[in-house]
Amino acid sequence: MPVNLALGHVSNDFLIAALAFYSLAVLTFAGDFAFGRPRRAAAAAAQHPARAMATVGGPESAVSAAVGTAEPIMPELRVPPLRALFQADAWVRGAMAFSTLGVTAHAVAVITRGLAVHRAPWGNMYEFVTALTCFAAIFFVGAMIRYRAWSLGVFVMGAVVVTLGLTETLIFTPAGDLVPALQSYWLSIHVTAMTVATGVFFVSAVLGVVYLAVDRYNRRVAAGRAAPGNGIVRRMPTLEQLDRLAYRTVVFGFPIWTFGVIAGAIWADQAWGRYWGWDPVETWAFITWVVYAAFLHARATAGWRGRRAHYVQMLGFACLTFNILFVQVFVTGLHSYAGVS
Repeated sequence: MPVNLALGHVSNDFLIAALAFYSLAVLTFAGDFAFGRPRRAAAAAAQHPARAMATVGGPESAVSAAVGTAEPIMPELRVPPLRALFQADAWVRGAMAFSTLGVTAHAVAVITRGLAVHRAPWGNMYEFVTALTCFAAIFFVGAMIRYRAWSLGVFVMGAVVVTLGLTETLIFTPAGDLVPALQSYWLSIHVTAMTVATGVFFVSAVLGVVYLAVDRYNRRVAAGRAAPGNGIVRRMPTLEQLDRLAYRTVVFGFPIWTFGVIAGAIWADQAWGRYWGWDPVETWAFITWVVYAAFLHARATAGWRGRRAHYVQMLGFACLTFNILFVQVFVTGLHSYAGVS
């Protein structure tokens, strides 16, 4: 069937709309950092400490309000997630509304792209990155609601905006037919799994960067090389919460990546007559799997926490990114279908 160019243009329009909504969400999340409820509560507590102790519930709570301690982001909270969202600051509700609109427009863009080309909409590098950022945004919006991770929205959604903006400007590819080698139902199985897993690992990588940045600041404060009381760090979850959330994200994505690697081997046997041929993309996909497996194994057996574990996690995402941006684009192999010249 011929490519539906009209639907291709509709997909592009929705993608631009998604980028605009995501940008508004990032600005609103930043507004929450600057003007949100914890900052106002801290200012009120500084001016009326006795009143803050009485209204918040005691000296310990007053101290928490005065320093702007972030709300917990783990599921042990007693308030249901949606109720917590409705009770959140107006800045948070606005940011979540823009994020939801962005995710909706982004999903429509991916779906209409698929309808335009009559196949799964991840047949080249442009489609792959737009789809993985969509999955990353969907996953993180769900995580923000589930774990009350409002303060992380500016970082993860900001990374989505930057990645999607670079994709639109640098590697945009018009809707077109699929190369013959990819015309298989395995495209909807293998590449879908890899796309979803990459989107999830994208979120865990951003959380890892945030963890390492907060940890470095805390160590500098402890060593007397930085002043305490950074407004952004005060609003962040604790290091333990960041560590647990990043770990749970990797735990969610790793089985999907594993399934994608196995599905790719089955497709390779059908297409090329062997399950494994040490093609560069195959090799780096396996290396990525090994690094993430090492991260999970170290957490489960050696009890690794903190910086060491996140260095391993970031190494895994570096391997994944190297595979996408360098191996698939510049290294000739059986997977050279990026569509980028």
